Amino acid sequence: MTSFKTMLKGLGIAAALSLGATSAYAQQCGNGPGGFEQWKQQFAGVAQQNGVGSRGLQALASARYNQKTIQIDRAAQRGGSAFTMSLDTFLKKRGGASIVATGKRKLAQNRGMFQDIERRYGVPPGPILAIWGMETGFGGFMGGENVVSSAATIAYDCRRTDFFKPHLIAALQLVDRGGLSPNSRGAGHGEYGHTQFLAANILRYGVDADGNGRVDLASSRDALYSTANFLRSHGMTQNYQQGQAGYRGIQGWNAAPVYQQAIAYLGSQIDAAR
Repeated sequence: MTSFKTMLKGLGIAAALSLGATSAYAQQCGNGPGGFEQWKQQFAGVAQQNGVGSRGLQALASARYNQKTIQIDRAAQRGGSAFTMSLDTFLKKRGGASIVATGKRKLAQNRGMFQDIERRYGVPPGPILAIWGMETGFGGFMGGENVVSSAATIAYDCRRTDFFKPHLIAALQLVDRGGLSPNSRGAGHGEYGHTQFLAANILRYGVDADGNGRVDLASSRDALYSTANFLRSHGMTQNYQQGQAGYRGIQGWNAAPVYQQAIAYLGSQIDAAR
């Protein structure tokens, strides 16, 4: 699991949510757990004004300050070798050969589903499978941090509070809708599901592909269709290599150039099995 993958997944989301009550929204942030409980009480009013119901408010009230989230965020702030290492080194470090092999197997096992995804969204299976493998090892580990607590902690923290407050509101709305539970586990910044979406992106791009009446990215089918929808919405086409128009979809997914290059490369290797 990477700490840098959150960088671009949520850009522009604040504008997509109704963030009324501007004066209330400008609450006191914090750099430690001391004021967290008082901040949650204040933020509950903002959440209500943005349509959060009783289940979401209860989840907010139960959220705990997550020191692990802060540790992950500070590590991301300091930067890391993932932004500077070569593609070859990155692929070896992240198990690129294994991602390709498993991706090809998943493609063969689910060919009809990926053909349907491609018909609907114009996105080939390779980059979707590469992202799935890169983010969670094809669902093998989707994170161990409480999503609501992580989202609340990083929204309260002073470093990027304005960026993450909309994602906290979205997480609480997802609790109301059944797409998250108060106990859902994900990554350190509140990313969730097989391909690790931030909450506001689930609201914006989530697809109920398994037809159970809710978007829940713990369902691999929902997650894969949602990922295709995200990539298509950010410019992904059949031609997604660096220098081609569809590469914009990968750039929208992650800010690290080496990550982008890796997804394009791994995707092309997987797509060769079609």
